[in-house]
Amino acid sequence: MPAFDPQVAEFLEVARQAGRMPFQALPPKQARDNYAASWDALQAPAQNIASVQNLQIPTAAGLLALRIYRGLGTDLQTPLPCLLFLHGGGWVIGNLESHDRLCRSLANRAQICVVAVDYRLAPEHPYPAAVEDSAEALRWLTRHAAELHIDAQRIGVGGDSAGGNLAAVLALMSRDGALPALKLQALLYPVVDLTASSDSYRRIQSGVLLTAAAMHYFIGHYTPQASQRTEWRASPLLAQSLAGTAPAFVLTVAHDPLCDEGRAYANRLEDEGVRVQALHLSDQIHGMLMQGRVVAASETVGLAVADWVGAMLRAQ
Repeated sequence: MPAFDPQVAEFLEVARQAGRMPFQALPPKQARDNYAASWDALQAPAQNIASVQNLQIPTAAGLLALRIYRGLGTDLQTPLPCLLFLHGGGWVIGNLESHDRLCRSLANRAQICVVAVDYRLAPEHPYPAAVEDSAEALRWLTRHAAELHIDAQRIGVGGDSAGGNLAAVLALMSRDGALPALKLQALLYPVVDLTASSDSYRRIQSGVLLTAAAMHYFIGHYTPQASQRTEWRASPLLAQSLAGTAPAFVLTVAHDPLCDEGRAYANRLEDEGVRVQALHLSDQIHGMLMQGRVVAASETVGLAVADWVGAMLRAQ
């Protein structure tokens, strides 16, 4: 295995000495609480932004919370390109607050609107609840784009980890005509194969925040029936075809059980004719974009993602 970024190695040692409990040792509520307790220590400070709007939209399953960000310096009345952002957390942890700082920085750097989705979490709401909520958010956003001052012709999807999984699934649904057209899919160390059979699951057993055992915990809560894990709406890597989906940014990191499946997804997209910008980092760990207070590379990579998103949303 390649070496860690020295800053990553330092904070992992601090976490080890603190006796941090692994996710898989905790019931979901405590896992959520422990995750929330880490945000201030790891994430970069929140940026000021032009506007933030919280709202709830009606769905068949009930009200769904969204948070709408507009980048600092943008005109509040001018229709902006938009990224529908789906947070990570193994479909079990995370919410609008966990990724608030990341959404702010994306909106500011890309000079766009970012709409974050507070989709239902497992195990209370297992697969496919998160897919259904994410799809409903995209449909609603497109229908109401004019009143939100969003350019309905310039909407993309993105997310990290489990959110990257949901973004990839929405891109496939859009390709098939089940959802509105998309300009891009930004997949940030995504989960794309819930069979957990890639070699990186064997390699990444300990020493990092997201281990193979932690992923098995999340997958088990999200898809309690093993047969669900081979459905393409759970495992987009297993879809019969990826051709015709929106241009993709795929970020992968070496010290991550999801590394190999993410790289395989980028390769398949490219092989099947999709425009792909792939970025692989050999010295980083899962969740790096949420570690800006302790890892300098977090900001650098976050800027690269935002620059690509902004350029692709505005491309002709």
